[in-house]
Amino acid sequence: MDINPLLENPPLPDFSRIKTDHMEAAIDSVLVKNASQLSQLAEQQQAAWNDLFPVLEEMGNRLSKSWSPIGHLNAVVNDAAVRDAYNACLTKVTDYNTMLSQHGDLYRLIKSTRHAPEFANLTKTQKKILNDTLLDFRLSGVDLAANKRKEFRKLANELAALQAKFEENVLDATHAWSLHVSDTEKLRGMPSNDLDVATERAKTRDLPGWILTLDYPCYHAVITFADDRLLRNEIFEAYATRASDNGPNSGQFDNTVPMRNILALRARLAELLGFGCAADYSLQTKMVRSTGEVRQFLETLLVRIQPQAQREYLALCEYASSTLSLHEMQPWDVAYVTEKLRQDKHAIDQETLRVYFPVEQVLQGMFRVIGELYGLRIEAVEDADVWHRDVQLFELFDHNNDRLGHLYTDLFARKGKRSGAWMDEYCNRYRVNGDLQTPVAFLVCNFSPSGSQGEALLTHDNVITLFHEFGHCLHHLLTQIEYPSVAGINGVEWDAVELPSQFHENFAWERKTLCAVSRHVSTGETLPDDMITRLLAARNFQSALFLLRQLEFALFDIELHSRNDGPGALQTWREVRKRVAVNTLPDYHRFPNSFSHIFAGGYAAGYYGYLWAEVLANDAYYNVVHSNNPRAEARRFRSIVLAQGGSRPAAELFQELMHREPDIEAFLRHHGI
Repeated sequence: MDINPLLENPPLPDFSRIKTDHMEAAIDSVLVKNASQLSQLAEQQQAAWNDLFPVLEEMGNRLSKSWSPIGHLNAVVNDAAVRDAYNACLTKVTDYNTMLSQHGDLYRLIKSTRHAPEFANLTKTQKKILNDTLLDFRLSGVDLAANKRKEFRKLANELAALQAKFEENVLDATHAWSLHVSDTEKLRGMPSNDLDVATERAKTRDLPGWILTLDYPCYHAVITFADDRLLRNEIFEAYATRASDNGPNSGQFDNTVPMRNILALRARLAELLGFGCAADYSLQTKMVRSTGEVRQFLETLLVRIQPQAQREYLALCEYASSTLSLHEMQPWDVAYVTEKLRQDKHAIDQETLRVYFPVEQVLQGMFRVIGELYGLRIEAVEDADVWHRDVQLFELFDHNNDRLGHLYTDLFARKGKRSGAWMDEYCNRYRVNGDLQTPVAFLVCNFSPSGSQGEALLTHDNVITLFHEFGHCLHHLLTQIEYPSVAGINGVEWDAVELPSQFHENFAWERKTLCAVSRHVSTGETLPDDMITRLLAARNFQSALFLLRQLEFALFDIELHSRNDGPGALQTWREVRKRVAVNTLPDYHRFPNSFSHIFAGGYAAGYYGYLWAEVLANDAYYNVVHSNNPRAEARRFRSIVLAQGGSRPAAELFQELMHREPDIEAFLRHHGI
């Protein structure tokens, strides 16, 4: 008899054994078992913390270990069968979670634990779990009348399905477009590594020449390096109109209606709970608790950043005209001109650097640098059971040889894989009946794969991305909390969850790190000192323009979710750009239609969190590097921030780390503002 691998509770998923037929069957089985335990809990008239929460942690861990591999495979090896199975499971998991958080008898019992004799003796972590759980109940409509609870549950299910559809449309639209190029002159200026990949892509279709796609590594290579302006224009329009009513695949994967319905559902859910708008609802689980505070934070940054961004853009236009004869710089010229100016000004470019960053050297160098910083040992696991041949598995050990957890890396773009870079989890640290379950993390990127020449090579931007996602993984893997609901990244306020990732980005700029992660693919030499000096000098090149773009996204997000009857996503975005941006975009541009962070991910009314968390991260990083004992301060960061996870409020942990409130000046200094 076929045993369902999603029900065996293994320490690591058995990816080679997981079939789509297992997925819905596993979720059905887990939900039945959880429902039975829930019924037993609800029969109690009163309960203490130890009667309830260990069982709830067990139920949550069981569901996570079955559901996580399904969601992960949907993101990294998406096809029709996986997608159908995932969506069938998603409906059931969403319905279960809403039912659980609206369970009146369970809510009554949990509230009663506040009055139990043992309440005063609970640890800070246990009280945080209790308070988080009660907040989740209230935000899920437990206090609503029966008919309103039923409506809330129905809308929550619809919202989850629509958000999944939004992401599917972006993925399908990205993969639907391609361009066959047979004239080598058309690709002049393109990096050889990207040309190799495009050649291999054409060979898989039995075509000569090259195939260009909208996968980000290919898009980035064309828009940044291709000398052919018409080619840049063509790929820019295709990318800018993905999943919309415009462009080469107009209407085919259009997110306009799903986007409108997502916003309407979020507004209605907020209204049911008595909030003025979706943003007010979302901010209940953030460090920043009001839209007014968010706006004030973003507007303060805008005043400081926009003037410098305007100067940077004017300099770019002047260079385009005087040096490149581009007298009217267009949006599809910006990345190209920026790279040319960077090369002229700093004599450094990403492609020159790429030959120094073979992916294996970068990984091992990063592991060594961070390992020395925190006292870790990171080793490859041979013959691991993985979902794709590019995937690697690593094991983390502490200085005393205790296993801390496992890390999977999946670094290269391919068909059927969601774009972007992210970290996800299979399971969290959890001690039950004396046994310790150690955490498992997935680190996923979409770098250019190796061409026919051999090793895959990274840009320095890729290196920064890798350190960023590894920072998320360290938050998950280095936790010392043994309740899954608040261990690692769980229970952390959404606008603080980027603190560890952005903190670790900074190490990708240190000389010691750059030597550790670099090895010339031919000569084996590390990155020369003069190149490091030029790279560091270029660190804040066009930084105000980058930050202004982030402010545009964040202001659009908070504006969009603060209006219940506004003009819609596209018009709202255009209004924000008119006030914030220093350049114009074509009318055909449909950026909101592929903005998965806020329409499919967890950043609705929370995109500002990237900037907010970076303020915290840069403040903490400068505290480390400017201390008398940087390693000791780094290990304080590990013990206070990384180890504690969501067991205490993020503001409290930051206060303990820094002995003061966050300082925005460190953030501005870091970016040369």
